[in-house]
Amino acid sequence: MIKLSVVLATRNEEKNIGRCLAAVKDIADEIIVFDEYSSDKTAKIAKSYGAKVFFEPHHDIFHVTKQKALEKAKGDWILQLDADEVVTLELADEIKNVIKMSDEKILARRPKDPNKWRLFLRHQQLIEERDGNLQNGEEVVAFFVPRRNMFLGKPLIHAGVYPDAVIRLVKRGKARLPGKSVHEQMQFDGRVAWLFNDLLHYDSPTLRRYIERLNRYTDLRVEEMKEAKTPDNFFNFLKYNFYKPVFTFLNLYLMHKGFKDEIRGFLWSALSASHFPIAYFKYITR
Repeated sequence: MIKLSVVLATRNEEKNIGRCLAAVKDIADEIIVFDEYSSDKTAKIAKSYGAKVFFEPHHDIFHVTKQKALEKAKGDWILQLDADEVVTLELADEIKNVIKMSDEKILARRPKDPNKWRLFLRHQQLIEERDGNLQNGEEVVAFFVPRRNMFLGKPLIHAGVYPDAVIRLVKRGKARLPGKSVHEQMQFDGRVAWLFNDLLHYDSPTLRRYIERLNRYTDLRVEEMKEAKTPDNFFNFLKYNFYKPVFTFLNLYLMHKGFKDEIRGFLWSALSASHFPIAYFKYITR
């Protein structure tokens, strides 16, 4: 029986894929990688960890490829990861335990720190305010995993980043990615619970890497603005170049205490705010 499948969608991830798979090879009953014809050694490295590698043409919305990887998995439970994520030893042990538990035991679990539990519930509330109710039944079919983002070599603790919860562990056949937006939430048939140990996310180890991601995400935001036929007028000029970036910076740096992460907190807050004017000017000059 295949109890746990680990699935990834990849494209030119030779710097990350080995670290990611090394952390899960001992808990996975199978590893599935859908690779978008990487030009580097991503596929070769994945195979060295016993992964079954399938090739898929590149999609602008990467979730299309992620969904194909989900559909290929045969495990009762599926752990969907990005190549720049690393499962800690504590999280690996927690995953092995929860997939054997009854729903009753899963829902009765609490982290030792009550403040952490309140933070998780508040984060879930914000997600539900944005995406709608996440509880679609009684059966536990998905888990939020708290991510600790590694920014310029160290974990970013404040600036609204933690717990950066993502749905990563799901029951087979109960979850899907519609593939309409890079920002979309995974949809599932049932209810969501929480894992308590952190998933490490090495999304921006260098400033160069962050700028590359910023460029890609602002391109996607431009596509969303095009689809919405966002008017090029004075109101939107003010909205995207003053209101949104100023509000975002003050919210992350002051309200969410980004200043406690010193220069990295300032950079994260300022660069996050810059997404709006960059996307706006890309949009009007396309």
